[in-house]
Amino acid sequence: MIGRRTTHRTADGIRVPGTWRHAFICNGGHYYLTDLFIYADGLIDCWGLVTIEEFEDKLRSGWVATSLPDGASASAHDLAAWNFSEPRTWLTPELLVAEVRDTLDQLNGRPDSTARCLAAVDVFLADRTEENRAAAREAYLAIPASQRHYALGDMDRKDGPLQVLVAGPGGRTQSLPDTPVTQEVYDEAVSYFQERARWIAERPSRIPADGPATSHAPPSVKLNHSYPQERVADPGRRGLRNDYPAPLEVAEVAYPSVAHAYWALSVADPAVRDTVARADTGDAARTLAAEAPRREGWEQARTAVMTNLLRTKYDQHPDLAEILLGTGDATVIYDDADSYFWGDNSGRGRNWMGRLLELVRSELHARQVLGQAGPGGRPPML
Repeated sequence: MIGRRTTHRTADGIRVPGTWRHAFICNGGHYYLTDLFIYADGLIDCWGLVTIEEFEDKLRSGWVATSLPDGASASAHDLAAWNFSEPRTWLTPELLVAEVRDTLDQLNGRPDSTARCLAAVDVFLADRTEENRAAAREAYLAIPASQRHYALGDMDRKDGPLQVLVAGPGGRTQSLPDTPVTQEVYDEAVSYFQERARWIAERPSRIPADGPATSHAPPSVKLNHSYPQERVADPGRRGLRNDYPAPLEVAEVAYPSVAHAYWALSVADPAVRDTVARADTGDAARTLAAEAPRREGWEQARTAVMTNLLRTKYDQHPDLAEILLGTGDATVIYDDADSYFWGDNSGRGRNWMGRLLELVRSELHARQVLGQAGPGGRPPML
């Protein structure tokens, strides 16, 4: 993890833990010293919440700066302003992304690059083939260079024994590239790891019966606001949008999309309801519905209605259900420029649509685990 700084944000009433580090953001040619916030649900705040993939784009574009030009103007808000003079930085876009990915793994209790390296070392020590050594060496090099010294948690020897082990007799280490590893030094490294394994084996451990308990979600899938006009052979995640043209039948009435059905059902006047259902697009259906009175109590009923519409959509379109299942157990972030109730909208909305998509996805998974669906399309109970 980048330091031991702790923070959090609240999303949908849930406390999402995170950490933070300093960073420079370049906006309009001026460099701002600011804080980069990294949250356990996979979102990163660099003057706006973004996914890890979008963060990489921010690095490539120079918005999050890892190089600082000599003479460039910089400031820290309400603190100071200056011009760079012979600036030096050890960060690169690749190194910063690697550190952030490690941080996300750590916040979620997953093995980070260091843990994956040590697991590869265990495999090598159990079966000392050159193939396994090469895998351990590759895993070692995958650790961000800034974090390798801490890999063994030994501040006296740092990662020296690890470098020697993955180099092997006659090989060369990162620290001493001009000096071959002798057999004596290599044997000492092997003994070091054997003693380390003994100490770890004797250390008490406790494993929760139902797996690790987490109070936050795994990495995120973001469904950006869009206006799909026609059905295509391979819509990708755009097919998960409510206005994607996926016709469905509800109570013997046909609708061109979930959006059409939702907005039509929201309207009190049956004649207007029919007009909304026949609108050219989901966006047009919303516009028509917005001009008509709502059903009484709609605000309290809308979440249940939307849940049933989503279940119907993915029951009647197995190809789209497969796309939803393909998101695994990721948090679904659904942007909706027209609603802070349904959309996440850079953390300002409640993201109810994303949450309902996760619910329906879980029901689809349950059918696979428990068998065919029960009454009403719901997963059966054991």
